[in-house]
Amino acid sequence: MALGKSRNSKRSSSSSSSSYGSTITMVVFLGLCVLAIWMLTSNSVTPPQNASDNIATSTSTQEDESTTRSDVKKDSSAFEDNPGDLPDDAIKSDDHREESKDDMSKSQPEDQKLDSLPGDSKDPNVVNYAVDGVNEKQESSQDLQEKESSKEQEKQKENEKQISEESSFTENQLEAVESQKMGKEETDQGNQKVDESTNTKTQSQESENQMPNEDQQQQQSFESQENKNPSEPQNQIPSGDQEQRLQQQKSEDESSQESKNDEGQIQEKQKEDTEKKEENHEVPQKQQTQQEFQDETNEVPKESHEVDENQESEQNKGETQEVQLQEENSSIQEAKEEKTESKSVDLNAGEAFPGGGNTGIPKESKESKKSWSTQAAQSENEKERRKDESNVIGSIYGYTWHLCNVTAGTDYIPCLDNEKALKKLRTTKHFEHRERHCPEEGPMCLVPPPEWYKTPIMWPKSRDKIWYHNVPHAKLAEVKGHQNWVKVTGEFLTFPGGGTQFIHGALHYIDFLQQSIPNIAWGKHTRVVLDVGCGVASFGGYLFERDVLTMSFAPKDEHEAQVQFALERGIPAISAVMGSQRLPFPSRVFDLVHCARCRVPWHAEGGMLLLELNRVLRPGGYFVWSATPVYQKLKEDVEIWKEMSSLTNSMCWELVTIKKDKLNSISAAIYRKPSSNNCYDQRKQKRPPMCKNDDDPNAAWHVPLQSCMHRVPVDEAERGTQWPEAWPRRLQTPPYWLNSSQMGIYGKPAPQDFAADHEHWKQVVSKSYVTSLGITWSNVRNVMDMRAVYGGFAAALKDLRVWVLNVVNIDSPDTLPIIYERGLFGIYHDWCESFSTYPRTYDLLHADHLFSKLKKRCKLAPVMVEVDRIVRPGGKLIVRDESSTIGEVENLLKSLHWEVHLTFSKNQEGMLSAQKGNWRPDTYVEPS
Repeated sequence: MALGKSRNSKRSSSSSSSSYGSTITMVVFLGLCVLAIWMLTSNSVTPPQNASDNIATSTSTQEDESTTRSDVKKDSSAFEDNPGDLPDDAIKSDDHREESKDDMSKSQPEDQKLDSLPGDSKDPNVVNYAVDGVNEKQESSQDLQEKESSKEQEKQKENEKQISEESSFTENQLEAVESQKMGKEETDQGNQKVDESTNTKTQSQESENQMPNEDQQQQQSFESQENKNPSEPQNQIPSGDQEQRLQQQKSEDESSQESKNDEGQIQEKQKEDTEKKEENHEVPQKQQTQQEFQDETNEVPKESHEVDENQESEQNKGETQEVQLQEENSSIQEAKEEKTESKSVDLNAGEAFPGGGNTGIPKESKESKKSWSTQAAQSENEKERRKDESNVIGSIYGYTWHLCNVTAGTDYIPCLDNEKALKKLRTTKHFEHRERHCPEEGPMCLVPPPEWYKTPIMWPKSRDKIWYHNVPHAKLAEVKGHQNWVKVTGEFLTFPGGGTQFIHGALHYIDFLQQSIPNIAWGKHTRVVLDVGCGVASFGGYLFERDVLTMSFAPKDEHEAQVQFALERGIPAISAVMGSQRLPFPSRVFDLVHCARCRVPWHAEGGMLLLELNRVLRPGGYFVWSATPVYQKLKEDVEIWKEMSSLTNSMCWELVTIKKDKLNSISAAIYRKPSSNNCYDQRKQKRPPMCKNDDDPNAAWHVPLQSCMHRVPVDEAERGTQWPEAWPRRLQTPPYWLNSSQMGIYGKPAPQDFAADHEHWKQVVSKSYVTSLGITWSNVRNVMDMRAVYGGFAAALKDLRVWVLNVVNIDSPDTLPIIYERGLFGIYHDWCESFSTYPRTYDLLHADHLFSKLKKRCKLAPVMVEVDRIVRPGGKLIVRDESSTIGEVENLLKSLHWEVHLTFSKNQEGMLSAQKGNWRPDTYVEPS
């Protein structure tokens, strides 16, 4: 190489040339010293100094000063946000350095050592024996270093602020380590290095806002090279010092390589972080769901990271200089790991809660509870008032499950098949044996599916046929097949759409009723219907074509599985009976009540059962009675008709018309409930009597029936004085009787609360549930909202081909009348008890903040067993609740072998989406 040849030639020059060169060098040196003193005194910024390894040499005060100036050039890169190069020997022990020196001196020839002399020493304490050729190489080397430093500066400017801070943090720690090591090797110089390290930190902070110009850097570089011991002969280099410089050259090379590696690791780490952020927006469903709905908390990770760095920096400043070098290195490594962990945690904290804009619906206001009564309180007060007057599967999740060993087998409904309670009944005169009798504790066993069970047929095909093996009961087809209820056709059960009173199809019968009373106006004026004694619910099934929602119910009796047939077809229905207790509905909510030969003795016991229909029928609503007493002349039918006429007349029901359906050879009597109290006040005979003023018509949970009528509301601001708006406007219009002075469930005035709830669930359903939970909504038909408030979730699903049963818990504010007012339907229930439906009847259950409230009153495990009973194999569960409760629910579901697709928590709120599988245990519960 050219530089190498130049150095060899200069070493072989005569002593006269050396003397001449020394004289010139001395002159230049004195001039530059004057210039350097002037520059240093005029510059208020002290260049940072890096501490490095101390080589024990005896130097003069002038040498120390020139060495200090050399540091100006060496550390000029600090002005460029360079993280700094730490020599490898700075982190080696003294023994390792001495061994390295001996090995280098023995293994390398002297010429090779001279050829490899560095152009610049990074150790400020090394005596630099410079020659002219060496100076030339140093200048060239300095230019290269400055170019490289400029390139590094451009790269570092492209880095994110976070990486820059991490580099600065690393530099400060490494300088502190070096300074402490210097203190051990030489006490006097160690103290000086501490001061220099402090100046370096101060200068590093100032250099972030001020960069020295290139001329100043070059001048400082030139000074440092010219002022390295000019009094020493330039052509004589002691071999001992050569060995030290060779060793230092090797250390510097290794240090430079480590510095580059560190910078490469930082850039690689930044690249990985960027890739991770990009991956969060890609295909994986869970990641996509969490990123879709940002709630403006993305700044949290950065703030948390800066706090962590400040804390670590303060900790490092407080460490004493007596800490061993090995412990310092370990501390640095731990600090890096801690920062990495902090990033991971903070990034998770920045993820948004699915659901469109916030973590969920606003929490219920405590003050609002004072404005709302609960069904439990209403019913309890009413009852109290009347009482005063008159194979084992071991699970890693902590649960072990067995199959239920019950007579009902695959159709087990715990509150309707409680054989122990049924045996204790004193009478069954009022169908008490068809009513609810729940066990004291919910069952902890699982219901098996029928053999050969298949995935249900989807709506609307399911209205006409279902798999026989899903509901393997043929008795009803044998008894009612001739009336076109249901037939067995190969592997299917088919439903021609008929019934006892509409053999030729329900749709013709529905139109017949519309023609009889045009004011019925299906799907406009009449939206919510109650079908009593529904059979297989074909009437309600075909009313969907007229945009009418029908609550169908029938008892679990000898017409086996009739309600189960309805639910398997995708038609809403519950198992219930007109017996000794009120129906689980509010008063004055149904637009029309229908009974087609429903086998209910309306006229018996003072019309007690018909008076229950009067309670739930809206003032001005219709009662359609299509039964043999209307059109047949048999003695029994004639007597029933006579009693019914007397009863309805005394109830002030208007017989609007009796129309005959020639196609089906039947007739229907249509009655209308009064919309005022005039008729009640004008009755000569007060039977049935009017209910007492303190009798709450909305109390419906386990409240015994009684033979009385409630007065019609007359206050314009009271519910029931006006008919709701036509469908579908009523869906999103706050009920007229919601008073602005009344506080809503979430703390706003009630009408505003209603509107906010409606908009909230529209956002959640459209942006989260429909698109981001992996639910194929074309396969969903039967839906239950286990804790409805205003019915916002059901309203948001209006445009999908689903129906939603809204459940209002008995210990929640009684908002069920609002749900009916907006054209939806629902039921009161206590989830500490089993629900009155067959197993495997719902495609999707939705529970918003249900379980956290429920577990205060009863155990959560039996509730999840009930969820497992109700949901079909392949069905879904969506839970929004407190994070701690989400964890409990997830554990229970996993023990039941459900597949948990999504769990997400933020700000103590969580969300879970899960799917039921086909797993069942192999063993049965031992009989008690």
